Amino acid sequence: MSAVLDKLRFLLVDDNHHMRAIVSTILKGVGVRHVHEAIDGAEGLQILKDRQIDIAIVDFKMSPLDGVQFTQLVRNSPDSTDPFLPIIMLTGFAERHRVFEARDAGVTEIVVKPVTARSLLDRIDMVIFKPRPFIRSADYFGPCRRRRQDPHYGGPFRRGTDRKAIEL
Repeated sequence: MSAVLDKLRFLLVDDNHHMRAIVSTILKGVGVRHVHEAIDGAEGLQILKDRQIDIAIVDFKMSPLDGVQFTQLVRNSPDSTDPFLPIIMLTGFAERHRVFEARDAGVTEIVVKPVTARSLLDRIDMVIFKPRPFIRSADYFGPCRRRRQDPHYGGPFRRGTDRKAIEL
């Protein structure tokens, strides 16, 4: 995987200097050469406008612009440079409603703190080698929130593409 990682450009957005240092060390330890850092979501958005980024790793809780707001702007803002950007969220808040909040904002993957090299690399592996398709609905744009397809599920259908998939 290091042959892939050395070409990718990461954006690391976290208001905690020590957490940025830990994640940056993990990334560099597996061959990542391009890590751009920001101290909050607003600075992260500016970096996205100035540089091409392949994967963003974003903290959940920051001020003035947190990770959920950052993700919503990347996904839905008319001036977003890459609404399909893979976004991995770091969070110390593992409560179900917080995870759903991040998921519903359009986060691609979530890593619960304390961050380990394995947990972070597993999520990076997912966004590179097993990307989920993006979907758009009236109130959501982002990676498909369904993690798996149940071949025995018979309905009701919730997307227009469901019927086409069944007919094939």
